[in-house]
Amino acid sequence: VLQEPAQSPYDLRFNLLGIPIRVSWTFWIAAFVFGYSLSQLMDQLLGPNSLGLLPTLLVWSACLLVSIVIHELGHSLAFRRYGIESSIVLYHFGGMAIPGRSRTTDHSFGGLTPNQNIWISLAGPLAQLGSGILVIVAVKLAGYQLFVFEIMPQVFKRIPSLVEGNAIDSPGLLVLVTFYIYPSILWALLNLLPVMPLDGGQVMRSVVQLSGGNMIQALWVSVIVAGAVGFYGFTNGQTYLAILFLMLGWTNFQAIQQSQRMGY
Repeated sequence: VLQEPAQSPYDLRFNLLGIPIRVSWTFWIAAFVFGYSLSQLMDQLLGPNSLGLLPTLLVWSACLLVSIVIHELGHSLAFRRYGIESSIVLYHFGGMAIPGRSRTTDHSFGGLTPNQNIWISLAGPLAQLGSGILVIVAVKLAGYQLFVFEIMPQVFKRIPSLVEGNAIDSPGLLVLVTFYIYPSILWALLNLLPVMPLDGGQVMRSVVQLSGGNMIQALWVSVIVAGAVGFYGFTNGQTYLAILFLMLGWTNFQAIQQSQRMGY
């Protein structure tokens, strides 16, 4: 599931900032699956003022598209900073920035230093978080409350200023703001967890490398953190979250076993 999907005539293709972007048809299916419960909740909360379940799902999918494109653009622009061009693919697992060959040498991205890898890995979630924070600031400056934090983990409710203010009276604007901030903040933060192959896992691997550690140690950190997040998900009704991180933990555990069999 972590590999680039095969190309299809049903894929959406466009360029942004000189970077080719391909949106696989599987992205839309995953967007509907992951956004169905949230869209259903918004539909029920708005009652007679609801946009309708299908239009609400379409707004979610559009917001998710923009948020993930911004995330991957962060990676791609960081690659470009080090002389490497890349392309972007959005698919059922989110997105990936795929580096090509250097513009100045015959070497690929494999020659990057750990410090460069850290900045490239951080650039994506930081760009995504930044876009979400800009929307938050704009909404708060307009004097409105941020309903989205009522449906996010409890830690966000401990910041009173986020949920204070007047309710957004436009159903369309409420759905749009909620659906853009949700992945731009929550998903970006989850992506920073030290679990490979997430961005936080790539950062952790580079830090372990800089500290004189090895890949096995980085894999064990991934397994432990993924297991903890999976347990949290199951005990707090976050089934998708639990399944995702347990799957990542199992993948990393299999990598440990394979490395041990090969004598690493």
